[in-house]
Amino acid sequence: MNQQDDYDDPLLQRLRALPSERLPPAAVWQRIAADLQAVPRSQPTLAATLAAQDGAPLRRHARPRWPRYAVAAALVLAVTGITTIWLLPQQPPAAVAAVEASPLQLQANTITYQYRQAMAAMPQDTLPAELQPALRELDESAGSIRSAIAQSPDAGFLLGQLQRTYALRLELTRKGLAPTGFST
Repeated sequence: MNQQDDYDDPLLQRLRALPSERLPPAAVWQRIAADLQAVPRSQPTLAATLAAQDGAPLRRHARPRWPRYAVAAALVLAVTGITTIWLLPQQPPAAVAAVEASPLQLQANTITYQYRQAMAAMPQDTLPAELQPALRELDESAGSIRSAIAQSPDAGFLLGQLQRTYALRLELTRKGLAPTGFST
């Protein structure tokens, strides 16, 4: 036997002499029984069952967590909204945008305004159905020309093209409204 075994033998003997189970005094059991009878018995909640299985202490006054989440969500929403408003580039008001328009765009706006006034004076519901595709195509062409003017405000030839397109549209509308009508 070595020296370590000699040292452990008295310790092992004392450990073996200890009782395998220790019972609490009877007074402790009586107090536990009285406490159990004093507490009203209701069906255990899922949280109590899980806590008992895990060995975790049961929280008697559990607070709902949703108010915390609601406050957190409101804060995130507020910060996001404020940041979005603050970081987005501000759009200039319409009056400022009109001042910044090129002379060509101002002329195109004038021509478009006059065209719309002329079209408003004519009844549109009595136009023959066979004219509708051509009229729609002329309207799309005018929109494309206005977009091109916005992209290239120095292209003067586009203004003449816009004038011709509006003139064709007005002429075709007048022919469709004429009493002799548009021959089919």
